[in-house]
Amino acid sequence: MAVALMVVTLLGLQVGGAVLTRHRVEAAADQAALAAAGQVLAGADRACERARWVADRMSVTTTACRVVGWEAYVEVTARLPGWAVLSGTANAHARAGPTEVHGG
Repeated sequence: MAVALMVVTLLGLQVGGAVLTRHRVEAAADQAALAAAGQVLAGADRACERARWVADRMSVTTTACRVVGWEAYVEVTARLPGWAVLSGTANAHARAGPTEVHGG
């Protein structure tokens, strides 16, 4: 009975860690895209450099970054914590840029 309880507890911790990692990756993608969008006027290279800087600080890896017009698109990934059975990666992408203003 004690072993079963320990296994369930450990699995719960693994699932919880995966959920937290997923949230962290989503937040990092959002922040990196916003940072890149803030640097679009300086050029795509500078914008993506800034996105990578933010992603690094949030302990995720930038897998893609591109600038199209005034918008920045960023993809990031992070390894899930845990055993080999539950290992994998969490991925997220985000887009940021100016809002459109519609005249009326």
